[in-house]
Amino acid sequence: MAENKIFAGPRVRRIRNGLSLTQTAMAEALGISPSYLNLIERNQRPLTVQLLLKLASVYKVDLDELQGETGGSLAQLREVFADPLLSAELPGEQELIEVAEAAPNAAGGVVKLYRAYREQAARLKDLADLLAGQGHMEALSGTRLPMDEVRETFEARPNYFVGIEAAVEGFHEALSPGDELVAALKAWLKKEHGLVVRSLPVHAMPNLRRRFDRHSMRLFVSERLSPHDQLREIAMEAVSIACHEAITGELSALRLSTAEARRIARFELARYGAHALMMPYAAFLAAAQRAKYDIDILRARFQVSFEQAANRLTMLQRPGAQGLPFFLMEIDSAGHRLRRAGASGFPQAKFGGGCPKLNIHAAFSVPGQVLVDRVEMPDGAAFLTVARTLEGPQAAFHERVRRTALLLGCEASLADETVYGSALPPAVAIGAACRLCERQGCLARAEPPVTRPLGLDEMATGLSVFDFQ
Repeated sequence: MAENKIFAGPRVRRIRNGLSLTQTAMAEALGISPSYLNLIERNQRPLTVQLLLKLASVYKVDLDELQGETGGSLAQLREVFADPLLSAELPGEQELIEVAEAAPNAAGGVVKLYRAYREQAARLKDLADLLAGQGHMEALSGTRLPMDEVRETFEARPNYFVGIEAAVEGFHEALSPGDELVAALKAWLKKEHGLVVRSLPVHAMPNLRRRFDRHSMRLFVSERLSPHDQLREIAMEAVSIACHEAITGELSALRLSTAEARRIARFELARYGAHALMMPYAAFLAAAQRAKYDIDILRARFQVSFEQAANRLTMLQRPGAQGLPFFLMEIDSAGHRLRRAGASGFPQAKFGGGCPKLNIHAAFSVPGQVLVDRVEMPDGAAFLTVARTLEGPQAAFHERVRRTALLLGCEASLADETVYGSALPPAVAIGAACRLCERQGCLARAEPPVTRPLGLDEMATGLSVFDFQ
């Protein structure tokens, strides 16, 4: 019997409190001392089989209640503390086990509170999107994470930085790289700054894309990256050095509120400069117009990736030498928005970008294939959308491939100026997002609208789970 010991002090205490007994009264009924019962309730002594049987006979306690599992509440607590906001708070799950064991009601309260927080956060986001479309964005400029501030700043403005474009053009002219940009950049970095570029295998740099070692004056780039992405990392380092003043000037103009936000934005501006260096403005615009903005032809002409060429198309907004006003967005397979940008800012109010019927979501089912649609919003605004999946860094055998999808779009009235407008299918009826969309009978609806009462009546059932009046 000595081997069958159970530490269930919190459960014993709950039973005693439920019966309104003092420790002395319960200890007397069980034939043990009050001090021993106190140790049991504090999990400093085991609840033996003999005591289990005594509790069952004296108080008619179900033995399953004393030996019950905490798996349900523990799993719910794991869900709560897996949130990025809380994931770094606990070194392991031992404390979660203790909370689930010692205070299951409190654990349930934490779970309810967390789920209410998630629901309110979702509703506030939808409300923010709705107000943003009505020009009330400033009223929502409360506490934001630095990454959110940077995203909102870049999404709200044209994806064109005149100072960086001018500085990069001068740098490109001085380099005179011809068709060997990567070799020219490596030579410039070594000659002008004593910086040597090296590729490192996965085991030597498992978690980084790029690292600059000031002590050895070497720039390490991961072998995980494609040749196009390796070139961009090298170009970012070179542009950060050669065009430092221009980047700093554009960064100051953004008026970001924290040092962390400015650090993130500096990285984004360096990437912008890298694209400008890899695809010089005048040459890229001329090639884009000749090819009718065919992204695959442009990527081959400039030896860049699909994502890089599509990105550059949103930047062609130089006064007097403008390309078509494209916008883009990138998401992962779970629907998380990674970035949005546009020639005039991302058209949130007119386009939305949260509808499950957009071809950017269908792209995941046909990796590598270009999907083209004409989509129409409830107010009649129509857009050309071009979507394709993007492959992330090379994954090892045991790793899951990181795949995202990119959507490039423009006003449907401009479709005939692109190669994609020649054979458009019938328009797809979309909305800004399910919670903001009032299209009835939508088979793709995933959430009820916040603007309408939910439910029809007991005599009629619609096509959507979330029918509304």
